Amino acid sequence: MKFVQIVDFETERIDEMQKLAEEADKRMAGRSGGPTHRLVLQDRNQPNRYLVVIEFDSYEDAMRNSNDPETTKMAEHMAALCTRPPSFTDCDVREMTELK
Repeated sequence: MKFVQIVDFETERIDEMQKLAEEADKRMAGRSGGPTHRLVLQDRNQPNRYLVVIEFDSYEDAMRNSNDPETTKMAEHMAALCTRPPSFTDCDVREMTELK
């Protein structure tokens, strides 16, 4: 079953956040078991608030990724750029429909 993690955070330094994500993408390229998709959303009513939806093939893949020292290091760097601590929501994907 597909699994997603939603990260809710606030930052005034989104450009630096994006750079960290790009660096992590390069490090993880070609690795099995990592994220399969990432969707970054910006709240229209609170412009410094972002939601990132990260998809994995399974919960187990997500937990292996979370326990990876590189992921921990990146999460610490990202948290330092936040104006409040990020919150995490773990979800099993019950349905995914392609509409177009």
